[in-house]
Amino acid sequence: MERTASVTSRVTRTFRQIIACIGLVATAMVAQLQPAQAWQFFPIRAPKVPANLQVPEGNIAFLVGHATGTQDYICLPTATGFAWTFFGPQATLLNDDTRQIITHFLSPNPFENGTPRATWQHSRDTSVVWAKMTAASSDPAFVASGAIPWFLLQVVGAQPGPTDGHTLTPTTYIQRVHTFGGVAPATGCAQAADVGGKALVPYMADYFFYQASRF
Repeated sequence: MERTASVTSRVTRTFRQIIACIGLVATAMVAQLQPAQAWQFFPIRAPKVPANLQVPEGNIAFLVGHATGTQDYICLPTATGFAWTFFGPQATLLNDDTRQIITHFLSPNPFENGTPRATWQHSRDTSVVWAKMTAASSDPAFVASGAIPWFLLQVVGAQPGPTDGHTLTPTTYIQRVHTFGGVAPATGCAQAADVGGKALVPYMADYFFYQASRF
């Protein structure tokens, strides 16, 4: 009887050790995954958006960043007078743990002969993507009053970091949603003396990054 109990105890202990090893291996595998692969284990739920901002079938969200920064404007002459003209964003994107993951700005896209495009650069591996806006919405059912529009952007250039970092390079589309603020001022650009003046308007937004689905 004692021998049977001893054997049972050893079997139970061995079984527990096997389960623990499996858990450690699984944890290590997930830790080694690039963020672009991690959606297979921890999928990101895409936001609800107006119909024209929906990402085409065959793409899945793999990364989201919460942006805080400014929408930057310059006062320029127009055919009818003067107007604030958008010349670029400047923002930091944080993850859910409030850690910086991406910087967002305007820069020349080398894949379009230097055309200025909205740019996102990963803070760790410095991989970069450039994207152009393909659709916008100010639908009041989604967009807050006094906020800049929501966007759907298509990636038109991607570049790995100098150490072959590829966190952002699989990106196919980006959505700018949940915007707050960022609208050009209503005053301060009405006469020749105002030309060249700049306004850095605070804003917040969420950016969802998509890649081609593997299934």
